[in-house]
Formats: sequence, structure tokens, C-alpha cells
Amino acid sequence: MANFEAYQEYQRIDDFEEDSPPGEEDLLVHVPEGLSDSWHHIKNLDNFFTRIYQFHQKNGFACMMLSEFFELFQFLFVVTFTTFLFNCVEYDILFANRAVNHTGPGQNPLDRNKVSLPDAILPSQQCTERIQENSWIIFLLIMAAIFWVYRMIKVFCNILSYWEIRQFYIKALKISMDELCNFTWQEVQDRLISLQREQQMCIHKKELTELDIYHRILRFKNYMVAMVNKSLLPVQLQLPLLGNLVFLTQGLKYNFELILFWGPGSLFQNKWNLHPKYKRAGNRLELAQQLSRVILLLGVANLLLCPFILVWQVLYSFFSYTEVIRREPGSLGARRWSMYGRLYLRHFNELDHELHGRLGRGYKPISKYMNSFTSPLLTVLAKNVAFFSGSVLAVLIALTVYDEDVLTVQHILTAITVLGVVITITRSFIPDEHMVWCPEQLLQCVLAHIHYMPDHWRGNANKSETRDEVAQLFQYKALFILEELLSPIVTPFILIFLLRNKSLEIIDFFRNFTVEVVGVGDICSFAQMDIRRHGNPLWMSEGQTEASVYQQAENGKTELSLMHFTIKNPRWQPPQESSVFISHLKEKVHQDAQGGPPTQLLLSEAPLCSSLLSNGSGNGPDNLLASVLAHPVLTASGLPGRDRRFVPPSTAASAAASVLASLSSSHSQLPHASRSRSHVLLPSTHPDSTMYCSDRTVIDSMSASDSRMKSTTLLSEFASAEMSLHAIYMHEVHQQNSLPHQRTSGQWQNPVPMRELSSNTGSQTHSGHTAVSLSNMPTPLRLGGWTEEEEEEDAEEEEIINSRSTPKQDSKSSY
Repeated sequence: MANFEAYQEYQRIDDFEEDSPPGEEDLLVHVPEGLSDSWHHIKNLDNFFTRIYQFHQKNGFACMMLSEFFELFQFLFVVTFTTFLFNCVEYDILFANRAVNHTGPGQNPLDRNKVSLPDAILPSQQCTERIQENSWIIFLLIMAAIFWVYRMIKVFCNILSYWEIRQFYIKALKISMDELCNFTWQEVQDRLISLQREQQMCIHKKELTELDIYHRILRFKNYMVAMVNKSLLPVQLQLPLLGNLVFLTQGLKYNFELILFWGPGSLFQNKWNLHPKYKRAGNRLELAQQLSRVILLLGVANLLLCPFILVWQVLYSFFSYTEVIRREPGSLGARRWSMYGRLYLRHFNELDHELHGRLGRGYKPISKYMNSFTSPLLTVLAKNVAFFSGSVLAVLIALTVYDEDVLTVQHILTAITVLGVVITITRSFIPDEHMVWCPEQLLQCVLAHIHYMPDHWRGNANKSETRDEVAQLFQYKALFILEELLSPIVTPFILIFLLRNKSLEIIDFFRNFTVEVVGVGDICSFAQMDIRRHGNPLWMSEGQTEASVYQQAENGKTELSLMHFTIKNPRWQPPQESSVFISHLKEKVHQDAQGGPPTQLLLSEAPLCSSLLSNGSGNGPDNLLASVLAHPVLTASGLPGRDRRFVPPSTAASAAASVLASLSSSHSQLPHASRSRSHVLLPSTHPDSTMYCSDRTVIDSMSASDSRMKSTTLLSEFASAEMSLHAIYMHEVHQQNSLPHQRTSGQWQNPVPMRELSSNTGSQTHSGHTAVSLSNMPTPLRLGGWTEEEEEEDAEEEEIINSRSTPKQDSKSSY
């Protein structure tokens, strides 16, 4: 939320006893003596759990250390090779601007004009003299040497630290290095929790929970996610000609973390505790001035180091991307998730591999959405530029095929390369002639994976303003490289002129949104995912939250983060407020599922829907999402279902509710399925769950010959599909809650076209979907010249549809 001037009205959130089990504040744990290779009473659990996670994600000790050493050699190579190119090469000879006479004993006088590479390289003595005469080169080499020695010391410290982690995996967790890649993080985490009962790694708590481990690994990242969610960090810039831009780079993010978390003047006194003075409101103005001075000093330091950092950025980018651009010029036109997008779309308590997997699944649909926007004028220009460039290139290629001596002509190779790049770039602006224009459905499919979308995007997916905002989350790779190159120049000014002005708001934010949890330390209160403290009434938490408008997380992040963490960690026992919210959600899902389309019908349409959306490979999770996303469009358009029967129009919410309720009821009937709690809606991602079924569609458990990794991967995919269904459903219900005047009780409503709805709602909403009730059967719609089935078949079709929806009514209690 942008209005942080009202932060001074905040009151500190009290630390309730529910943050940890009662009585553990004074818990004394007996530490066994004489145990070899024991890991009890670990002082810095944040660092320990983080290294355990990194060790698993980076595939073990050998891979990590090899990467560390190659980073050292990369830096050494860049510095050495750059120094060599600037001081040890005679470019007049290399470019044949100066003749070289090779006449000598045993050499042909006719070869005196041919230049070899050694001719352009200066002798070592002359090269050394050039370096010694240039004081700037010597200064830069000294700075580079200091930094390299620092990195080398850090690498050797990491070797000792990660060797201990390796021993921990082998001896404590009983996971050998050869089997490490076959274990998921959830399995490693389960073994950590079990080990806590045997060896008290944390002596302040008898048992660790999944949330405790996430809190320690993501302590500072949760703060960053919350600050982006509340629009506290100055990453959005208003420029005179360019308008609203988002600027967040690796360097700027590093400076934010340095100031707030672990730098010399940071707010935290150690890795797990906020300094006590920042928890008191009495000296907030003095602390804000102190923080402002720290930001100013760091901004000035960035300004002084700007030339050196800029030189390094240019050299590293040149060595990294030049060969890629030459080989694949179109790679600059590819897109990637921006730094801002990774923070904006990140759930509270979402680990890196979970975020990367989720955004990776959303890469194809969001790429298709962005590529669906074309400029007719730019298309015409691109076609003609490609034609003229291709014609010249074709002639040059034909001449080189006829006689290869053409390549010796000056700048011929350069012309061929430049023309190839121009053709590749211009073709990226020419749309696919077979592309279908359906931005609303593509954006809905994007939402299924990224889980967050501003309300005003609904119904406006075809507008360039929406595309520009999506581009802030999903930027061109060329723009990413440009931002990183400009970062050393822009970062000091953002720190000095923008971040300093938010010093008081930052102080208030950390005081008001920091809670102390026994056995964990100080964490961001948003990371507790407490509906009562940070819920939003418009996101299905009405009557359950006590949060003011300033304490609510924006865009339903508390509710969506709670559902995501619950699904990813099925054995976690949420607190009472969270359990009440989950119970309310599943009751709402079942209520909406009663009037939704039959699950059998959705599954029967899955192959057709997957083909229409063209987003997946046709496997189980993709089919579920495709059927839910496309079914409202099929029915609203009057398309017949299987056996040429028309089905009532429905929303994505009712379709998602129907699938969720059916999956839950089917799974609850499995006697052998291991369940740790009743409110999990899909099969557990834990390997104990061995079957996934939906009414008559059953995916049997893996055979004994299949690897455990394939089984857990399949379960993880279905868990991701469940979260996607919940994201769709919760966004649809949120839209309905935002548009109470569009809902009617007990009657179907015909879907309103996206653009018409957007124009009718005016300033109250930007939603492109109609909130409909799910009770009675509608009058089927017509499409073009199609006619409905004969009247004598209507009764039979209605009876079949009603019979298919009957099983869901019996499953109400099981959801």
C-alpha cells in the first residue's frame, strides 16, 4: 500500500503467547554428554538451516565447492585478460594499419604482408613497462587483488562450514551424497524435525515445526516481501518522459539488505534479533535520523565506488553475453522474471525452489500473453526492414559461396553479422499468423500459476496499460542487462534522494510488524500468516480478522500464503485462527460446488481444453487446470459438451470449486492414504500418500519398480495444481465480494462479455468476470447459426446432468 504516511498511526502488534507453545519460555533441556557427532544446542540456527537448504539445492559438497573455485578463477580471468587486452596488444598491427616486415632467414618475401596473431602481441617486458607506467591500472589491480583475497578467504571458510554440513547429512540425517539428489526438500525437512526430538538442536523448543524452519531460512526475505507488498521500498520511479518505471537490480537489493539487516548500521543486532531500541516508539524520530545518516553514508560510498563497479559490470556483461548474442541474437528479445516480480509474486514463507518452480510453470502462458500484443504499424515496418536486410544478406551469402575470397573484403563479415542480427530482431516484431487473440483467458491462465494479480487487470487484459504493468514483472532480457549496467549509476541517487525520505516509515514498519517467537527470534509478523492480525475482509476473512486497513496485507497475500504453505507442508498444524479460515474456505468451496458443473464433464473436456489453451503437455495437473479455465468460456459461448449436450454456463470459481470438492471427497475415501490432518484438500505431497483420484478417474499408486523420486514429483505437481485451483477460486470470490451489486441470490445469470462488464462497472471495479449464483438451470446460449437439440431430448439431457452432479452432494461432509 502506497500511503505510508499513516504509519505513524500504527500501534505495535502485541506478542501473544500463541506464538509458541505455553511454558517453553523456561524450558530446560537435558543435553546428553559423551555423544560423538552430535549437533545439540546449535547457536546460530539461522545460518545452520540456511546452509542445509543451500547444500541440498546446490547438489552437495562437490558441486558447491567447484562452483566457488570457478567463481574465483572467473574473476581472476576477467581481470587478467582485460589487463592483457589493454596493455599487451598492438592494435595498429592487428588491424593492419601498420605494415610488418617478416623478411628473414627461411621466410618468403611474398609473405611480408600477412599478419599473424603473435605479431600483434607485445613482448612481456614491454607489456610490463606499459602497466607500470599507468597508475590507474595499478590502482585497479590493487583493488581487484584485495577483493580477490577476500573472496578466497570466504571460499575457504565455506569449505570448512559445508564440510560440517556434509557430515551432518551423512551421520545425522542418514543421507549419503550419492542419494542426495533423490531426496526432496520436504523429506530432508521431515528428517530435521525428527532429529530435533533426538538431539536438541534448538534448546528453546522441544519440537520444531515446518514454519520454524521456514522462518529461520527466510527471516529477512519475508521482511523484503512484506515491504514490497506495502510499497515501502522505493522501487517505482516517476520519470518525466518515461512515466512510471520499476527499477530493482541485484546491486540495489544488496544495498537494501545491507542497510536493514546485516550491515554495520543495520537494524538487527544479530542474525535473529531486532535491536531493542527499534521496538520502542519513544525515540522513533531520533532513530529515523540515525538511519537517514547511515543511508546517506552508504549512498556516498556507492557514488565513490561507482566507476569501479561500472567497469566490472561492463566487462562481466561483455564476456558473459557477447557470445550468446552472436550465436542467438533473439535471446535479447526473450523475457525473464524481473527482480521486482520475484518479490511481488512471492508468498510469505516460500523457499527459492518453490518460487522458481511456480514461476517456471507460468513462463509459457505469460510469454504467450505478452506476445499476443502487436503493433500493426510496427509489424509493417518490421516486415519491410526484414525484407530489405534479407535481400542484401542473401546476395552477400551467394557471393561468398561463389568465391570465398569475398570474405577477405573489409567489413564483409561485419555486414553479414549485423544484417543477421537486424533480421532476427525485426522478425520478433512480426506476429504469428496462426495466433488466436484471447488475452483474458491467457491472463487467467497466468494467474493460475503466479497467484497474484491486481484487480484492475480483470476485464482489461486487452489494454496496453495492463500489458505494460505485466512487463514490469516479466521484462525483456535486454532490459535486465541494461538495468544492471545502469545500476552503479542509479543506485546512489535512489539511496540518497528516495530511501532516505522513507527512514521514519521504515522505523515504524519494523517496530509495528516485528514479533518475537520463542525458539525462533524476531520475525516479520506478516510471515506468521495470521488471519486475525493481517487478514483482508475482501479475501474471505470477513469476521475473522481484526486488522485495520494499514495492517492488512495487500492483494490477499496473507490468505494465499497461508493456503500455499498449508498445501506444501501437509503435516504442519496451523494455529486456531488459520484453521478457522481454512474450514470456512472449504465450506465455501463445497457450497459453490453444489451448483457447479459435474466433475466428470470437466474431466471429459480436459483434452479439448488443453488443446485450446495450448499450455501443457496434457498430463493430469495440466488437464485439471485447462478444464477449469476453459469450461466457462465453452459454456458461455454455447459450445456443446460431449454427446452434443449443452451445459449451463458457469464461472471459473464454480468449476474450480467442483474439482476441489470432488478431489477432496475422493481422496478422503481412500482407507490407506496417510493423512495428517483433515483440512488438506488434495493428496499430501509427502511420499506416504500413494494415490490420487477424482471420482471415476484414478491415478493408481506407483509400482514398486518406479523410483520414489517420480512418485514425489507427481504428488508435487498435483499439489501445485491444487494451489492453482485455489488461487483461481479465491480471486473469483474476491471479485464477487468486491461487486456485491452484481450478485443475485438463487438465480443463474448469463455471463456478461468482458469489455461490456468493464465499461458498466465504471470506477468501482475492473473485473472482467460476472459474479453468478449457482442454483437454477439457464436458457442455453446460441453460437452463430447453431441450433439447440430437439425438445424431446431436453428432459433426457437434464436428467443425465443432474444424475452426474448427485455424487457431489453426498460428499459434503467429507470435504
